[in-house]
Amino acid sequence: MDSEVKQGLSIASFCVFVFIGLIVLSMWGCPKYRVYSARKDGEAQLAHAQSSKEVAVAEAKAKMESAALLAQADTIRAHGIAASNKIIGQSLENNPRYLQWLFLDQIKDSKNQIIYIPSGQMGMPILEANRLSKDPLGISGDEK
Repeated sequence: MDSEVKQGLSIASFCVFVFIGLIVLSMWGCPKYRVYSARKDGEAQLAHAQSSKEVAVAEAKAKMESAALLAQADTIRAHGIAASNKIIGQSLENNPRYLQWLFLDQIKDSKNQIIYIPSGQMGMPILEANRLSKDPLGISGDEK
């Protein structure tokens, strides 16, 4: 029975030794693991920050290129409008009859409207009162 007790004590002492070894190992390993974990977390945050910075720079470059192309398109459009205005201005410069025809062409489809037409040296309008078919006041020509 002594051998059984010795065997039981040796197993118990082995378990205590293993338990104490695990405690010592965890006391030594936990701080090391925390340092390792903190370093890896820092590296991950740094990589995320660099990636975010690269995305922001790429977006800024895209906006800059877009603005430059829009400005170039506006410049080309403005040159086209200026050339068009120059051509129209030159064609109308010595052509007052065309402007008169254009004015009359615009008013030919107006019906039942009073039109004020500038006339005279001072540009005073002439009122065309008899253009309407009915007298707006309801007074006939005999009652006036």
